[in-house]
Amino acid sequence: MAIKIGVIGAGGMARYHIDGFRKAGGEVVAIADVNVEAATASAAANGIEKVYGDVAELLASDIDAVTIIVPNKFHAPLAIQALEAGKHVFCEKPPAMHAAEVHEMIAARDKAGKHLMFNFNNRARPESREMKKLIDNGTVGRINSAQAKWIRRAGIPGFGGWFTTKALSGGGPVIDLLHMMDLAIYFMGNPKPAHVVAQTFDDHITLKEFKGPWGIPDREGGTTDVESAAHGFVTFETGQVLSFQMSWAEMIKREEVSVVFQGVKAGGKVERLFGTDGLDDTAIDTCELYTQEGGQRVDKTITVEACEDMGRINSAANFVEAIEGKAAPLNNAEQGLALMQIIDAIYASAMSGKPVAI
Repeated sequence: MAIKIGVIGAGGMARYHIDGFRKAGGEVVAIADVNVEAATASAAANGIEKVYGDVAELLASDIDAVTIIVPNKFHAPLAIQALEAGKHVFCEKPPAMHAAEVHEMIAARDKAGKHLMFNFNNRARPESREMKKLIDNGTVGRINSAQAKWIRRAGIPGFGGWFTTKALSGGGPVIDLLHMMDLAIYFMGNPKPAHVVAQTFDDHITLKEFKGPWGIPDREGGTTDVESAAHGFVTFETGQVLSFQMSWAEMIKREEVSVVFQGVKAGGKVERLFGTDGLDDTAIDTCELYTQEGGQRVDKTITVEACEDMGRINSAANFVEAIEGKAAPLNNAEQGLALMQIIDAIYASAMSGKPVAI
């Protein structure tokens, strides 16, 4: 029988989750949102039969799993509620507001004996899958160092809404654009983080000329109290190191989404450059491997199929396949916990001006 899935949240990401679940043979049977009008519209657009205004009613139904697509503050409470109801959980990033909440989610997962996964969708990009094969087969060797970037020149997702309200989001680009940090750590073999030193900046965060061409509408009288950019450095217990740069608004040439790494046998890069910030139709994707052969430098381009959704559909499909035992899960909650520990340490280091041990 097909896995029956309910959607919690009628936001824009829902369509990717729905397409992914269906691609893997899952059955999306219901959608719940406190905004019943939005849930009804999403259900009609995506061919979903049932609509709920109360998550408890959805969880009382005969679904097997849920996907959570709501503001960050509600990720942990809803995930725990769903796990306690005996449902598998696929949750949008970030895993939670803080690492402590992920500990609670893991405890609920273990008690329920269900899957808990997060939408770290860049792991499912074709470029990432091909690069991971080269890492796993020994072509790259141990990755000593990596650099993770998701930077924008003008890409604040609205003013006064939940994205810019720390009490609802947990932070700005550090927590919103964590994908490349996650991908770098994934390539590095998910080592355990040891120390973080970081600085955040809030220049431009209230200036409308730095808003992106997408995102939520501005909310008059709302709060904007998050960072606009962050830079820092992570060390791991293995001796590996990672530098990072994440920004919604920073004086750079163009939006860049990339992981560059230096392995013992080869280096590499997975990158997407946006010609116009936030608009995919001018994006340039790159996947390259750098080696030395016979005393000569050899740069290899890895060609993969186009994937404009940046792995979102395949990431959701993997959730269904993992539940059914047809594929290894692309991530687990322990990896989400380590990522949130780093994010907590970034903010703590920025506040104290000192390195933070994890």
